[in-house]
Amino acid sequence: MSRQEYERRMDAAVRYIVAVQEQAGIDVITDGEWRRKSYIGVVAELAHGFELSRNPADGRPWTIVVDKLAPKMPGFVAREVTFVRGITSRQVKATLPSPALLGERMWDPDKSAKAYPNREEFVRACVPVLRREVELLERAGVDVIQIDDPHLCLLVDPEVRAGYDDPDRAADFAVDVVNEVGAGFNGGVRFAVHLCRRAGARARGEAGHRGSFEPILSQLNRLKVRHLTMEFTAPGAGDFAVLRKLREDFEIGLGCVDVTPGKIDAPEIIAARVREAMKHLAAERITLNPDCGFAPGSGSAVSIDEAYQKLCNEAASARMLREELGAC
Repeated sequence: MSRQEYERRMDAAVRYIVAVQEQAGIDVITDGEWRRKSYIGVVAELAHGFELSRNPADGRPWTIVVDKLAPKMPGFVAREVTFVRGITSRQVKATLPSPALLGERMWDPDKSAKAYPNREEFVRACVPVLRREVELLERAGVDVIQIDDPHLCLLVDPEVRAGYDDPDRAADFAVDVVNEVGAGFNGGVRFAVHLCRRAGARARGEAGHRGSFEPILSQLNRLKVRHLTMEFTAPGAGDFAVLRKLREDFEIGLGCVDVTPGKIDAPEIIAARVREAMKHLAAERITLNPDCGFAPGSGSAVSIDEAYQKLCNEAASARMLREELGAC
């Protein structure tokens, strides 16, 4: 179809999914990331230097870096926010992939080495690209910028850690580059980091990464953000006691809604999880979140009806807990 027709249809689709979130009772809205080819690959909209090919392991689309990064379309993500800001009065969140995650998923030792001889050089080249987008997001009036970093979270898994000569150094590096992305932005934007154990891989049956957040606690406490969104419903995620060991100024986006395709948690189950967390963390520091996206991974077929029901149940749980606590 023509570009004009594509944009017309996409605008209508985003209006619809924002209305779905509002009707469900969600307080902080996104555009569903519907304009993106992938949550990681969106960086290829912001910068030249990437090639879309196929993952040799399973044939899925695979974006890799093959040339030096150069500005392409700065503001791609900011335009998502500008559109949503124009159709809702609620808070708006935008997401960006973390630099270290891009390094893990988009640098290939054979195809990328000519442009960036090692992974870390490519990761550092991603930082200014992401910082420019943060600047434009701030101008667009975004309320929350979430840095998605499942790579950092995988370093809770003993098997993953065993694959690194120095897993703590890898975790430190992931934190350092996230901090560089947000350094110097002191406006009204709230920075967040999302942590999950590759929900998409679980949905595809590829891997079930496990592990408490304990091994990366020191790194998490060095993150210069106000909010952590942490996965807790996944098998082997550990218990909520670990929350006591996080910095007291963190707001916690409690992963209390299972995103497994086909599994819908009742409001009472979600609320019970939050009550357990409140034994370790003050209620005013908690927001209710799903563990990850409701269609984790490119192989997940999830209906809008299912996603809507999960959103409704999450909002119902929040209302239930607010009434119990006497909060507004």
